[in-house]
Amino acid sequence: MTDLAEIAQRIREERKRLRLTQKELALQAKVSRALLAELERGRLPELGIKKLLRILRAVGLDLRLTTLNLQRPTLEDLLEEETKPQ
Repeated sequence: MTDLAEIAQRIREERKRLRLTQKELALQAKVSRALLAELERGRLPELGIKKLLRILRAVGLDLRLTTLNLQRPTLEDLLEEETKPQ
């Protein structure tokens, strides 16, 4: 299951790929730079959905809901696992 720390890591990766500073992303997402810094450091226990969606949109990501699958992994799961560094 994806948690806020994993989402934050992906946001940080995309921000860096886009060559945005935390300040620039914070301005685009209409959040404080301090909030973004805490999120990226994994020190933010919770984040409201509206703020999260604004940050995700600002780096070109979205949030998708899928049916919970507690049994066999999907092809997407297997491909993701294959690309993770060991």
